[in-house]
Amino acid sequence: MKSLVRNDYPELLRFKVLMKAMYHALKKFTKRRTCQRLLKKKVEKLRKRKEAVKVIIGAANRRYEGWLATDLPTLNALKFSDWLHIFPKSSIDGILAEHVIEHWREEEFRLFLRIVRPFLSPGGYIRIAVPDSSHPNSAYTDYVKPGGNGDGSADHKVLYNYITMTKVLSEEQYDYNLLEYFDETGQFHHNSWDINNGVIERSADYDPRNKESPLSYTSLIVDTWASGR
Repeated sequence: MKSLVRNDYPELLRFKVLMKAMYHALKKFTKRRTCQRLLKKKVEKLRKRKEAVKVIIGAANRRYEGWLATDLPTLNALKFSDWLHIFPKSSIDGILAEHVIEHWREEEFRLFLRIVRPFLSPGGYIRIAVPDSSHPNSAYTDYVKPGGNGDGSADHKVLYNYITMTKVLSEEQYDYNLLEYFDETGQFHHNSWDINNGVIERSADYDPRNKESPLSYTSLIVDTWASGR
């Protein structure tokens, strides 16, 4: 707060600026807590009805039937306290993260995997989709790389391929099943996957850009779950 108040302000003006800043901070906090309480109630209702608890992180405007859409500021996926405030331990059956992970540094991705582990149910999984650095089209790579020319790429931190992605998962003690990816020779691999376990819009079958030019926009897609579960 002190940084918002100039030392050369008259005392009364400084007080007003400080009070205004505190008011807006409290308003944001109250709104965030209200949203978290509403989300927590939805989780409680699902569990009471013995229905699956499936969560989208970084949902933006995406809404899928049977999924709880979350985003900042309601749920900061890198804050253990946010998860703990909303979800009981071992309560989440599925997490969907489409084009979210690339906006984090690798250490933040590892932190996320450690944070959510205790909240996953015994059969709980995470479906991850990120831009694929092994895509053979250089125009695609220029579009998605950190600092590239695509939407949101200015905020991209890491561009993964199937090797670097699975290395992180293995080292964090997660098992995995690769669903879509290009290998180092430029060969595309596709294993059938159920959209009920998480729709990936930027994929071989569902991205509209692939209708005119097949495989022009795909993602590295992987299902992963904590080892031993």
